[in-house]
Amino acid sequence: MEAPNNEETPNNLEFENRIDLSELQACVFKIKKELQKVIVGQKEMMDLLIVSLLSDGHVLIEGVPGVAKTITAKLLARTIDVGFSRIQFTPDLMPSDILGTSVFNVKTSEFEFKKGPIFSSMILIDEINRAPAKTQAALFEVMEEKQITIDGHTFKMEEPFVVLATQNPIEQEGTYRLPEAQLDRFLFKINVEYPNADEELQIIMKEQALENTTKASKIETVITGKKIIEFRNLVNQIKIEENLLKYIANIVVNTRSNSFLYLGASPRASIAILGASKAFAAIEGRDFVTPEDIKRATIPVLEHRVIVTPEREMEGLTSKQIIEQIIEAVEIPR
Repeated sequence: MEAPNNEETPNNLEFENRIDLSELQACVFKIKKELQKVIVGQKEMMDLLIVSLLSDGHVLIEGVPGVAKTITAKLLARTIDVGFSRIQFTPDLMPSDILGTSVFNVKTSEFEFKKGPIFSSMILIDEINRAPAKTQAALFEVMEEKQITIDGHTFKMEEPFVVLATQNPIEQEGTYRLPEAQLDRFLFKINVEYPNADEELQIIMKEQALENTTKASKIETVITGKKIIEFRNLVNQIKIEENLLKYIANIVVNTRSNSFLYLGASPRASIAILGASKAFAAIEGRDFVTPEDIKRATIPVLEHRVIVTPEREMEGLTSKQIIEQIIEAVEIPR
């Protein structure tokens, strides 16, 4: 992979005077370069994780054990100079274990709030579906409002605030299904597949080359949290034509009237597609959104927000396949 070269991309020059995206592209390249020191393949997952950072969204990463879900999230956090917390969800985990709790101080005769691990910028929640409903509900406010309210006091999260959660789709014993209200708070759901034979060989070779070093020690910090916030402001300035806004709306509305879907997507999904498509345009060096950006954002945004009818599910039809059919059916703006 080569660094972006603005001299070879005329569109960058044409639109450079309005929004300068060169620094954003350079930082995206650096982040990918650091991750690729350890991670083999998984380019789509890397792109979606970076887009989530730029569009201020949380991510649900789903895959069988051993496909680098957790390590990728940890290494991504290492490339950014922000606070990082990892929370292992278990069936006995309580809301106070995540949010924190009030402790009585004998010296002052007052209760003091002791912050939990959620008080950080990047939160990795491992096996999110292993915690019960009460603990899941504790995440609702913090994921949407970026604040928590305890004992009548409100505590704001430090920006940038991103939740990266993993879950295993195969193992069901000791797990709890995530409620739709919580799934809707994730910008993307990323499905991580097995590597192919060549990638498998590269993984083994990289592991052999580690010798006495750790994977994390190879990763350098390349960007600050403040710079991420600046880039988000740039992404918000990306232009999108009204006919493309109608295109997004038509796709989402079609999920609500599709006979194969029991539950369609909410307006929050439309907003998510808008933000993600702007971020995709930005990392490509464009200050405008194209239909391809919208298509690229639509499946990971909608896949976890819609529910297939039981009849179609029994036939083996997946939400991804239905969303692809909807995208094909909706006319692309010209």
